[in-house]
Amino acid sequence: MEWILAPWPWYVSGPLIAFTMFTLLYVGKTFGLSSNLKTICTLCGAGKTSDFFRFDWKAQRWNLLVITGAIIGGFLASRFLSADQVPDLNPQTIDQLHESGFASAGTAYVPTELFGSDAFSSPKTLLLLLIGGLLVGFGARYAGGCTSGHSISGISNLQLPSVIATIGFFIGGLLMIHLVFPLLF
Repeated sequence: MEWILAPWPWYVSGPLIAFTMFTLLYVGKTFGLSSNLKTICTLCGAGKTSDFFRFDWKAQRWNLLVITGAIIGGFLASRFLSADQVPDLNPQTIDQLHESGFASAGTAYVPTELFGSDAFSSPKTLLLLLIGGLLVGFGARYAGGCTSGHSISGISNLQLPSVIATIGFFIGGLLMIHLVFPLLF
């Protein structure tokens, strides 16, 4: 079981992703998780209020299975297949995060100050998570897809808009962590 508990190296996970993308291309499908939000909204009746949600959702049933599998697989992996994994961070990064108020840096997989149960007692954290979620959702729709759709599926289809979107994702992440993050914490 040790091999399944450890992070998989690139030479295992990379070919698995490539095989999945080849299979999807072969059967004429594209991959992306944010498109499921449109399908779920359509299933809930959003087509009654907006033309954007009037489409044949049944053609996307397979992608709903992908997101369901991702949720179930993520739950199973976090509960039963993870051996208390803590990322190996640079000591300077840990010190900077401690100075910013993240005492869990270097001891937890994700900052418990943002993603633990204590986050629900802090109005500031709740507001940041709400605004962040809205911006991610808006950005994914505005860009015509999420990071997985553009960076994995779009680039493997040799789509220039996906290359541009992926460059934008990286630039946005760098600006966020170096300019906006220090202002918030």
